[in-house]
Amino acid sequence: MFDGSWSTRMANQYPLLVLKAALVAAGLLTTAAEAGAVASAELYQNQTYTYGRFEARVRFAAGDGVISSFFMWKPGSEVAGTFWNELDFEKLGADCRLQTNPLYGLPVADHSRIESVEGELCGEYHTYTFEWTPSYIAYLVDGVELRRDGEDVAAAFTQNAAAGMQIHFNIWPGDATFGGNFDPAILPVQQFIAWVQYSSFANGEFTLEWREEFDGPTVPSGWATGTWPSPKSLSTHQPANVTFSSGVAVLSLTADDLTGFTGAPPADSVGADPAGSGGSGSAAGGATGSAGAPPTTPTGADPVGSGGVGSSAGGAAGMAATSPTGDGIPPASGNGSSTAPSGTERRAAKDGSCQLSSSAGYGRGAGWLILSWVALFSMRRGRRLARKGAHRGEASATAG
Repeated sequence: MFDGSWSTRMANQYPLLVLKAALVAAGLLTTAAEAGAVASAELYQNQTYTYGRFEARVRFAAGDGVISSFFMWKPGSEVAGTFWNELDFEKLGADCRLQTNPLYGLPVADHSRIESVEGELCGEYHTYTFEWTPSYIAYLVDGVELRRDGEDVAAAFTQNAAAGMQIHFNIWPGDATFGGNFDPAILPVQQFIAWVQYSSFANGEFTLEWREEFDGPTVPSGWATGTWPSPKSLSTHQPANVTFSSGVAVLSLTADDLTGFTGAPPADSVGADPAGSGGSGSAAGGATGSAGAPPTTPTGADPVGSGGVGSSAGGAAGMAATSPTGDGIPPASGNGSSTAPSGTERRAAKDGSCQLSSSAGYGRGAGWLILSWVALFSMRRGRRLARKGAHRGEASATAG
């Protein structure tokens, strides 16, 4: 149960986190050194969307301690004093259980629960769907509604995520407090995404706007890859761990020095989505399928979601455009890795392992300023020690 411990830890650790961020931005400390010897992955759209149906055909990654996810994220949620908005589908644990979670609030509060789903989450593809409307937010798997949160939850998103949210996927290592007991010996593991599609919502109807099938060999236009530490800071997202093969996006969790994916992704036995939610239709039909299990929160877990404490890389540009065309904004670099606009904050982590970033110039300046202060402190301390040594030498000579 969430008891505010995250907020307390964040406040206590903030000065150290800023110091770390300045050194990283200055190129004087690598994120790999901070996040261990594991490389994770994140793929996301720069575009933001307000209301609609968000669907993805995904085969989640197996493995104890491996978090594999599809989630919606409001850029800037991690900024102090900002209302948090995030919607999660997360695979957790060795038994590949599915957690849904609308994370929202100021401070953020956990509303997670474990769902009962037919089939193997980690052994086959399934279609995962968020429906976000002014009156409800629903979670569906293969067209079966698992969970529906009503107007109170919908209002928390309508009122506080008016600029929209982004589509994200990631894979990263957790720990005993969230996700399970991760063992790097199981690496590499992969999450596979066959397609993603978005349908806008207006006048009670969903209308298909676009569908991405990852047909090309590189990051599609409007999409980008993460380059920040994962939520528990046990890995760093690496663009090399987002690859495309045979019409499938592959997100890999690997050792730092063995990034990427070779071979062919597993085929989707269904291919298209006959059981899915579809691109168009009415939102007035009400709930279908099971209502899901009663709310449960992993024992001892803080409200940790795949969004960490932010996904704002590219978010400022994304928030500026909310049209339903889905064209998005092309990533800042040729390989699809995102460069955060000046003055934005990048991904941090809900357990307090924050990584902030302003413009490169500011970051480097801050880093060198900190190092200069450390050097000056060291010089002064050295001089004091030298003077003490000299006085001790004179005293010894006099005594002799």
